[in-house]
Amino acid sequence: MLNQDQAGEIFARVRKFASADEVEVSFFSTANALTRFANNIIHQNMAEENVVVSVRTAFGKRTARATTNKLDDESLRRVVEASEKLARVQHPDDDLLPMFAGEGKSRAADKSVRPTKVLPTRYFPATAAIAAEDRAATVEKIVAVAKRNSLTTAGIVSSSEAVEGIFNSRGLAEWHAQTSSEISITMLAGDSSGWQKANSPDVGQLNAVALAEIAAEKARRSAGPREIPAGKYTVILEPAAVLDMVGFMFYDFGGLAILDQRSFLNNRVGTKVFGENVDIWDDVAHPLQSGAGFDGEGVRRQKVQLVEKGVVKRLVYARATAERMKRSEYEDKVGPIAATGHGFSLPNEMGEAPMNIVFVAPAKPQTLDQMVASTERGVLVTRLWYIREVDPYEKILTGMTRDGTFLVEDGKIQGGVLNFRFNESLIHLLSNVEAMGTPVRASGEESFDMVVPAMKVGEFNFTEVTKF
Repeated sequence: MLNQDQAGEIFARVRKFASADEVEVSFFSTANALTRFANNIIHQNMAEENVVVSVRTAFGKRTARATTNKLDDESLRRVVEASEKLARVQHPDDDLLPMFAGEGKSRAADKSVRPTKVLPTRYFPATAAIAAEDRAATVEKIVAVAKRNSLTTAGIVSSSEAVEGIFNSRGLAEWHAQTSSEISITMLAGDSSGWQKANSPDVGQLNAVALAEIAAEKARRSAGPREIPAGKYTVILEPAAVLDMVGFMFYDFGGLAILDQRSFLNNRVGTKVFGENVDIWDDVAHPLQSGAGFDGEGVRRQKVQLVEKGVVKRLVYARATAERMKRSEYEDKVGPIAATGHGFSLPNEMGEAPMNIVFVAPAKPQTLDQMVASTERGVLVTRLWYIREVDPYEKILTGMTRDGTFLVEDGKIQGGVLNFRFNESLIHLLSNVEAMGTPVRASGEESFDMVVPAMKVGEFNFTEVTKF
């Protein structure tokens, strides 16, 4: 794995080859390993290591980027040359700012934008030390649960360590190291299935047997699924299902999305969009979050309150977006404007987005069992898949349930049901939350990990029954 001193030495060599006005180098070094299993046996084991050096050069208002994974002098000279050739032929970008030189004084006198605390440890030696034999032993435990329940299992057990950093010719030097461990389990019966997935920087936070037992129970309890008609139901969404839906809206919380008129928040910032029980922050320092404390330009990420009591409170900004917003008609609509450390590496067309989403716990969180007990008739949803956006402005999504969909009647789970297709607006969803659980770190398939609760939601729109 690349370390910070080695990256500094590489950056010095890159600068030696450069003639541009400014130079920035982003570093990504990863070691990933994966064990995949199906039909109760391991069928794939792989491991790879890579180092990526991404060079951005700038001549005045022109900038471009080129990338290599070779670290010898000739390869570095060639990637600098490629970046500079590309930069010279770009059209000038009037919004391009000089490269970031590091932190100055606080950028926003606003209680909804707070300086980031020191990040908790996100590099765990025990996670980095996981070997193929350790992953195989974990799979063995999962398979044992499957066999004990007369089920077939499939999934992955993975581990990784990664570093990322950014250096530039104005003196910036930021570095972050992190580990990751993940388990995804599907349990299969003749006409039913169950699923669980978890991810953490600390492998000690993952319990493969507990995940397998939950997935197995879902497969058993959903056996012999009955068909109930499509329509509007009270639904109880487990955290993974919540995550995969709400993830579709957070790219709209960037200032550039507003300026480009591609956000569902256009004409809604500062208004009550969701229910009063919805409060959302972006907080990279939250103990259940992960990731670096700086953005693609090296700006430190700020803690930002995105939604307060259903009101869209703040947006996030890259440096150039903040300057554009100050010059636009939106300056008086979105509160104090300053870079919040949420920009992507330049150049890009997306601008920025909050990537460390944390839902605030309700005053009286409920467990899934309590949500079920309070439901006269509804549907419990384990997870969703194949989600697509139908209406970008009303944030209407379509997708399907899978791997554990249950009928709830008279406060009890009555068994599995055939899966549904849904058409549901995120605005409607988050305006009809009847109960929430304690937010947890959740993993899904359609979005990035977040800290979200289970939710009980009224009038969820199922449009069609599937055949499985």
